[in-house]
Amino acid sequence: MKVQEDKPYDDINITPMLDLAYVLLVIFILMCTASVQGLKVNLPRASSSKPLSAPKTKAITIRDDGSINLDAIPVTLTELEQRLGALKAQTPDFPVVVKGAAVVPYQSVMDVLGVLGNLGISQVGLAISKAPGK
Repeated sequence: MKVQEDKPYDDINITPMLDLAYVLLVIFILMCTASVQGLKVNLPRASSSKPLSAPKTKAITIRDDGSINLDAIPVTLTELEQRLGALKAQTPDFPVVVKGAAVVPYQSVMDVLGVLGNLGISQVGLAISKAPGK
């Protein structure tokens, strides 16, 4: 059989490339479905004592007129600081959520956040509402 040297190749043999792709696919499937091997151990049971309760989240609400509520109880900034200080003495690390109406002046929110910062309360969340249609 005579080979023509002046005619370029018009096709590429992709069989070796497909073989490699199939091997890699099989290896990937085997590695992803491998189960975790280990030793069976008898784990200890928990005692029958009462489980520790997580600290209750405190909600601070700032209404349209600028009034402040701590868990639906109306308070002033000084009362808020006193009550949160007493709560911090009992439970040092409790979460606080600040809820403000859309028309509340920014200064009112900053005053409440200032009180929380002065007391060293670090777990603070700002509640928002979801935009309509999203």
